[in-house]
Amino acid sequence: MALTGDQVRWVAHLARLELTEEEFQLFTGQLTRIVDFIDQLQEVKTEGVEPLAHALPIHNVFRPDEPAPSLSVDEALANAPARKGDFYSVPAVLD
Repeated sequence: MALTGDQVRWVAHLARLELTEEEFQLFTGQLTRIVDFIDQLQEVKTEGVEPLAHALPIHNVFRPDEPAPSLSVDEALANAPARKGDFYSVPAVLD
């Protein structure tokens, strides 16, 4: 399926890209090849295949969330560029 120039221009507009004529020609060919490759997926026989969220069984790989000792205030603020009491000091962002 060949993409039209208008379709490529619209995709470039959506991506906020300003293309030169050379880039336009290059990307038109590349996008057409990508769409042709995706079209091959329509040929795959999927009758009788259940929809899956994942192809493989998944399990939780995170460690249990258990309480543990934390850093002290002095340790947490040791490398702070500016400190005000027990807090980071940052420049005001609102007037």
